[in-house]
Amino acid sequence: MKPKDGYRESEKRELLELLMDEYGDSIKRLAYSYTKNWDMAEDITQEVFITCYIKLDGFREESSYKTWLYRITINKCKDLLKTKWLQNIVQIDKFMSYFKSHLTVEEEVVKKNEEEELAALIFELPLKYREIIILYYYEQLKIREIHSLTGLNIETIKSRLRRGKKMLYDKLLEEEVEYEKRFKQS
Repeated sequence: MKPKDGYRESEKRELLELLMDEYGDSIKRLAYSYTKNWDMAEDITQEVFITCYIKLDGFREESSYKTWLYRITINKCKDLLKTKWLQNIVQIDKFMSYFKSHLTVEEEVVKKNEEEELAALIFELPLKYREIIILYYYEQLKIREIHSLTGLNIETIKSRLRRGKKMLYDKLLEEEVEYEKRFKQS
């Protein structure tokens, strides 16, 4: 519980360290789910905790620290994604990945495991579905927590979960059919 007159500096630093230890990794994963770049996710994570430290006295305890930090993270990610600079970086990354993707069959088999395939499919989802899938399944937030974090209607969240799962299921079936076609041809 926050003191009425705010935190002393030592208490603030101690609470920040506790929050960083508790939520640092999950915030970085959440940031990665938006940016698809670990370096950017690391930068956003640092910015989130700087913002947290600066605004800690203003935290109104209307939500949990986790929800508050996730909200800051999502806002910082969305701000970054709006910038033209990031759009240029993403285009360069796509261009470079084309050249890196010419692997031998053996390298491709080693590279692709089921977890990576699923993650890739999730990242192909439109952001509005990807965000809900990641918050629900990977960050293990309850629907009410997602509601307070995103401001979305609970029924909208449930609908996006259903549609997102259906899209993933359809993509998995599509990949399986493609695999079978290739297997039969060889």
